[in-house]
Amino acid sequence: MPTLFDPIQLGAIHAPNRILMAPLTRGRGTRDHVPTPLMGEYYAQRASAGLIISEATGISRQGLGWAYAPGLWTEAQVEGWKPVVGALHKAGGRIFAQLWHMGRIVHSSFLGGEQPVSASATTAPGEARTYDGKLPFDEARPLTLEEIPGVIEDYRKAARNALAAGFDGVQLHAANGYLIDQFLRDGTNKRTDAYGGPIENRIRLLKEATRALVEVAGADRTAVRLSPNDDPQGCGDSNSEKLFLAAVEALNGFNLAFLEMRASRPESTFRPGTRDLVPQIRKAYRGTLIINSDYHLEDASAALASGRADAIAFGRTFLANPDLPARLKANAKLNEANPNTFYTQGPEGYTDYPTLDRAAAAQ
Repeated sequence: MPTLFDPIQLGAIHAPNRILMAPLTRGRGTRDHVPTPLMGEYYAQRASAGLIISEATGISRQGLGWAYAPGLWTEAQVEGWKPVVGALHKAGGRIFAQLWHMGRIVHSSFLGGEQPVSASATTAPGEARTYDGKLPFDEARPLTLEEIPGVIEDYRKAARNALAAGFDGVQLHAANGYLIDQFLRDGTNKRTDAYGGPIENRIRLLKEATRALVEVAGADRTAVRLSPNDDPQGCGDSNSEKLFLAAVEALNGFNLAFLEMRASRPESTFRPGTRDLVPQIRKAYRGTLIINSDYHLEDASAALASGRADAIAFGRTFLANPDLPARLKANAKLNEANPNTFYTQGPEGYTDYPTLDRAAAAQ
């Protein structure tokens, strides 16, 4: 049976272990969404991951509404990513760019006052994180049929830009209540055209965006992220099991490098009427499956041993432990993540978490 420390082939990528770094928004770019040198240091510190999935990265001005998050739609952003990816590669790492359109989660202040877009005219619950602090979300307007090809082209352009910046591949962010997820779920998709109504229509944008990335990067350098086990950011569905099994069956046709899922663990408490979908998706998906949700050494090892997944993506644990594979292999004490510095500017809580070697030297 595989362990966390065994190598795995992820499409074109030979990963030396099955400890991946999950996508983690950190907000260390510029106001123009250009990556900074500090980001190169951060990723290089974590190069021992089997594969890093980058922080969510905007595909267009329309699709990005997070303060200081990076993008991949301008030449300046591409040039900013090059030394970041180069630093990681020099340290021996591998990285996919996670491509992000936030849909209705974009606040109008990022769009010069224009409405955000989504599948339908809905409003996300809660507040947006903006340059002016937290503000209530705006009502989104539905994307028109004439606009959707332009969104697909934005994904295609972002994939080309990612490869030009040196990324080893790309991942479609189709999870966590963002644009693709808003089209997938009937709680946010009220359309009556070819992109709404029956499940086969609601998964259309997922398929078209995936196909665009595959055409640019190749199937063996393309991945997808889903989040089937919860209702992220008010984005829910009346029959998640049927929806996501159909989505996974559609993705089977692309022979992707891997499918990664934000998937609650078996012992988690699910909302009424839902259940753990990982076993069903594991059975339905014919490719490599990676799962993520606050795993630690024991339960991650058990998930691999049981066949629940082929690898585990670690999020906040990797954020606080740049040498996570070494720490897990030694069963060493882990640093605790500091949530107060998750989205702040600067190195505190970003590049100053100690490795085992640094901690020993300090003692």
